Amino acid sequence: MAPSAFSAGIRVRSRAGRRALVIAATGLLLLACFLLDILTGPAMLPLNAVVAALLDPVSGSDDLVAAIIWDIRLPMALMAVVVGCALAVAGVEMQTILDNPLASPYTLGLSAASGFGAAVSILSGASLFGRPEWAVPFYAFVGALVGCALIYAIGRLRGMSSGVMVLAGIAILFLFQSLLSLVQYLASPETLQEIVFWLFGSLLKANWETVAITGSVLVLVLPFLARDAWRLTALRLGEERARALGIEVERLRLHVFLAVSLLTASAVCFVGTIGFVGLVAPHVARMLVGEDQRFLLPLAALCGGVMLSGASVLSKLVSPGAVVPIGIVTAVAGLPFFFALILRRGGGAGWS
Repeated sequence: MAPSAFSAGIRVRSRAGRRALVIAATGLLLLACFLLDILTGPAMLPLNAVVAALLDPVSGSDDLVAAIIWDIRLPMALMAVVVGCALAVAGVEMQTILDNPLASPYTLGLSAASGFGAAVSILSGASLFGRPEWAVPFYAFVGALVGCALIYAIGRLRGMSSGVMVLAGIAILFLFQSLLSLVQYLASPETLQEIVFWLFGSLLKANWETVAITGSVLVLVLPFLARDAWRLTALRLGEERARALGIEVERLRLHVFLAVSLLTASAVCFVGTIGFVGLVAPHVARMLVGEDQRFLLPLAALCGGVMLSGASVLSKLVSPGAVVPIGIVTAVAGLPFFFALILRRGGGAGWS
């Protein structure tokens, strides 16, 4: 082997090792945020009681503490991690296939479509199979899928080009925000309050069923996205270069968009509108490991989990004895962080 090729191989392995270390460190940070999320809450339980309930829920603590930990805090903490990962993965793949740094489930109108579906369910007092508590998530899920279908239909008319799909997403955002305003105008004060609280985004209604559903979708979708890792990486070089490598760009864009749609719908339908996670987390991951999807995809998921898990902790510390809706926390914390990313990148061309 030539010396130059040998040194290049060493550099590649060294770079891959550093990226793996970054992923491992972020995973440890996510674990720390997850444990801190379990330890904090309005009940102000002492540390030893929480640890005892976690280790031995039957005989290690009283029934009330065990119920708080296993029926409330653990599902909320797990839902924060799962939804954060799902939104971040959806955001990074949207930005990749649309070649747009502002693409995310929130900015392209999918969250607004989900919110409209939830608002219609609340306004109508709908029930699903005799279970009213499932009507709002179901309508929100359908709303998100309708938003995705509209974006896809408009993009399909113009060959699934990234520019058209971005413009379609913006149009869908304004459409469903307008419809949502109409529903809010027609609602009674009590119904309006319930709609607004859902739109804030909250983990309070998380339970083991909702965690299992959202987590299952995430686990099923991730392997499909990982399988296309090298194609998605090549797509970031430009559509023409990707086609020259034998990649069917429109087909790839369709497959990824369908996966992202399912991921987004399953995430937001249970927790409401949560912004900035799907927008900021991909940029953070991209700054740390670059565009290689083999590293970018898992790191983006971990960054999303860290962001939402950390926001969950902050939501319980801002107002002692209460839980601030997590969507408010992500908006307040995410906006200045996103401004910082913009200033760090400066006004140069490109965003990768």
